[in-house]
Formats: sequence, structure tokens, C-alpha cells
Amino acid sequence: MEKSPAKVFIYDTTLRDGAQGEGMALSTADKVKIALKLDQLGIDFIEGGWPASNPKDLEFFRMMKKKDLNHARLSAFTSTRRPGYAAAEDINLTTVLDLGVQVAAIVGKAWDFQVTAALETSLEENLEMVEDSIRFLCERGVEVIFDAEHFFDGFKQNQQYAMEVVARAAKAGSSWIALCDTNGGALPEEIAAAVEAITSTIDTPLAIHTHNDGGLAVANTLAAVRAGVRQVQGTINGYGERCGNANLCSVIPNLELKMGYQCVGAERLRLLAEVSHYVSEISNMPHYGNQPFVGRAAFAHKGGIHVSAILKNSETYEHVNPEAVGNRRRVLVSELAGISNLKHKAQEFGLDVAALPDAGRPVIEYIKQLEHQGYQFEGADASLELLLRRAFGVYKDYFALENAKVMVDKRGDEEFNSEATVKVKVDKMVVHTAAEGDGPVNALDKALRKALLHLYPCIAEFHLSDYKVRVLDETDGTGAAVRVMIETADATSTWCTVGVSENIIEASFQALMDSFNFALLKRGARPISGEDASS
Repeated sequence: MEKSPAKVFIYDTTLRDGAQGEGMALSTADKVKIALKLDQLGIDFIEGGWPASNPKDLEFFRMMKKKDLNHARLSAFTSTRRPGYAAAEDINLTTVLDLGVQVAAIVGKAWDFQVTAALETSLEENLEMVEDSIRFLCERGVEVIFDAEHFFDGFKQNQQYAMEVVARAAKAGSSWIALCDTNGGALPEEIAAAVEAITSTIDTPLAIHTHNDGGLAVANTLAAVRAGVRQVQGTINGYGERCGNANLCSVIPNLELKMGYQCVGAERLRLLAEVSHYVSEISNMPHYGNQPFVGRAAFAHKGGIHVSAILKNSETYEHVNPEAVGNRRRVLVSELAGISNLKHKAQEFGLDVAALPDAGRPVIEYIKQLEHQGYQFEGADASLELLLRRAFGVYKDYFALENAKVMVDKRGDEEFNSEATVKVKVDKMVVHTAAEGDGPVNALDKALRKALLHLYPCIAEFHLSDYKVRVLDETDGTGAAVRVMIETADATSTWCTVGVSENIIEASFQALMDSFNFALLKRGARPISGEDASS
């Protein structure tokens, strides 16, 4: 009979430890949304915050009482009682009881230096604080996870005391002992040695909680699991204080796909990239494209030789199947591209590649010339698709620009006023219109919409969602060429277009026209027939 893979429990602390990262500001509603998404992923424990420390976390736990979690268990974070106080008198502990949560994480010092320097109490008093606090909650039906703070630093400096803290926590009834690399400076071999020392002295299951100050949080977590730990703590996208926490988006797939452990299961693992992007979006944090497993560039291939190989067998340049983590393979077309890149993109866009032997090479050379001018198609698939369709002779723009004019004026202390006029031609119809906007690009956007809306009503369904400008050569000063990237979105999708010019208005308008044309192409739009119109 085949043996089932060992289970490693996942404890997510994005809503508490992750929220301490610079730039993170989660509302109560944000935290609820993220918690429900983590539950869909199959996370075992979700740490919702420190309810005694602030009203937001307290409100979160109250709101979650109205929500149903299908898999995860909600955990409240708290600390050991204060020196000289009884556990029953400590507001941190009593608040946990008042909330009625089933699980609580209690943090306590495991490094003698922290006890004397930070808590300013005796080593024995700290041991009693740990034991009293855990026993207080356990006797009242709360499952306790003890976070042995600074354990690995303490283990190096005073091994006997660090192990005594852990022993007291186990004696008091803690269900899990989480060994914490709080300063994030331990090495994998140090983590493994300490875990092995603990497993030989206590029977309580161990957890690992690492920070990334040495760039080793994921490696340290995996080393701990290999040494016997069966719960890992971390955050989505590695968010957290200073350099962040162990990134669960790397930990989970490494455990499941590389090391043979069961964490969330194969079906839920395919939600990982979606959850990663969702959390970054709700948190209003950038989603790093080169993030392993879940980043946009994690399975992106650019070099022609690489692409040629990967189209024959993906294992040539991919360590796992991107679909296993909910990601996808991307082939980029750039100045480094070969015919294999172009063939893949053409197939992706639904184009007939039969003509590639004759037409492919000139198209690649043209793309390389454009990239030399400053164009970048890696992040602008919509502009690339239009370019290829034009080159293959299977596409015609939905409108042609006859004339465009932008006027910007300022009078006295008044704000700058921007007005744009455009004249576009659709078949034999010519439309001439004007609009004001918050800046010249916004005025052009409004004028173009106004000109085309009655011909293509679906234009009302999409909007500009992001606008980025990159100066290509700062040494040219205000005369430097710029690259404008525009992201446009509708209810179900987004697409990106690019424009380049020494004139920022022209570069912006190039990207705008591509954005409109691509949207109309995807909808199979047909203009409303009528006589020549003007407005």
C-alpha cells in the first residue's frame, strides 16, 4: 500500500506580521477579503491580528464571526502576561478569551538577552510568564501555538535557556511550538541543528517562523521541515517588517512539488498565482514580476535559443509546470528574439504561421529596430499583436487619425487648462470633435472617445487603468525620448500598449490609439453605418 505524503500545516500571518511591512495599510474590509481568499487556497491557520493592540484587529475578529471558513482556522495573536501580573489580569490574554477564538498564538522571549534588555525582568520570571500564559488559555479551551521569539539567536547564545523556554511551553500544554528566527540572520544549517536538538527533547509538534533579513527565509523554512518541523509560518508574497517573512508562495510549491509533502493539495495549488496577485492588489502593493512560481516573469522566455528548446520540451528551461501553480508560460518578442519566439506569439494570437519562413525574418528585424528606438513589447502584448497582424496583412485599423491638436493654457494663478481636438476617419465618415481634460493626455482620451463612441458603442465598456512614462536617456534632458505604457481594462480583462517619441503627447497618443484598436479588435466591433458626421 502506497504511503500518503506527510502533512505540513500552513500558518499564514499576512494579516498580522505581513501588515507590519513598510507601505502595507490594510483596512478591516481588506483583511476580511484576504482571509476568505486564503481559506479558498486551503491555508490551515490564518492569523488575523493582535486584537488587544488596536481597534482594527479587534473589529476584524468580530466581523469574521459572521463569515464561514470552509477549511482554515482563525488564530488571534497575543503575548505572554506582563511581569508581575497574573495571567487573568492581563488584557492581552483576556481579550482573546472575550473574542471566543479557538486558536491563539502567544509570543514569548526565548533569548536571555531579550529578557533582560527588552522585558527588563529575570530569566525565571520570563519562564513563569510563558508557562502561566499558555496554561491560562489552554485551561479555557483555547488551542495555543507558542511563538518562541528570537529562539535561534537564543539557542546560539544560551542554548540551555532557550531549550528551557520551549520545555516550559510544552509542559504548559501548548499544541505547537513555533521556533522563530525573529532577526532573520540564521543560516540553514543552524536552523536544522537547533530543530534536531529540540525534537530529541520534547514531543510537542514544532513550527518554523523565519524572517528574510539574510535572504534565506524560504531556505531556512525548508531546512526546518526537513529536520522535523510540521508547521510553517509565513506570508503571501513574503510581505513583512524590514526584509519580510518567509514567502509562502515559494514555500508551499517547494514543499509540494519538490519535497513530496502535502500542504494545500494539487487542486488548490493551482490557485496560488491568483491568490498572490489578489493579495497584492487588495494591499495596493506592487506585484514583483520576477517572484518565483507566481510572478509574471517566472515562466517568461526571451532568448531565441531558449524559446526554440522550450517549444520542443518545456523541461529544457522550466523547473516545474507553470500550470501547477496557476501561472502560464510566456514567450517574449524583443531584440533578442528568434523565429521561434515569433512563431509562438503568432500562434498565441491565432495567426497562420505558414507564411513565417518568408515573412518572419523581416518582421523580427523590424521589431528589433523598434526596440532600438525605445519600444518594449514584453509588457505590451496588445501593441505587439496589432503589429504582427498588420505585418501579416490580416488587420486594418478601425479608424485613421486625420488631425489632432492639444492646447494648454494658464492664466494668472489658475490651474493649467487642457483641451484637445481630434479629427478621425472611419471608412468614409469623418468625425471632428473636442474635449477638455485633466491634462493633455486625458483631454486626448476624452476627445477620441467622444469622436468614436456613437460609431463603436462598446468603447464605453473599457477605461484607462494605468499610465507609465519612462525617460529613455536622461542625458538628453527635456528633449529625451520617452516610452509610454498604457494599461486599459474592462470588466474581465486588461491589455497593455506602448508608444515612443521625443514628444510625450505623441507617445501617449500612439499607445492610446493602439489601446482603442485592440479593444475593438477583441470585440469584433463593426462601425454603425451612416452619413459623414461631425460634432
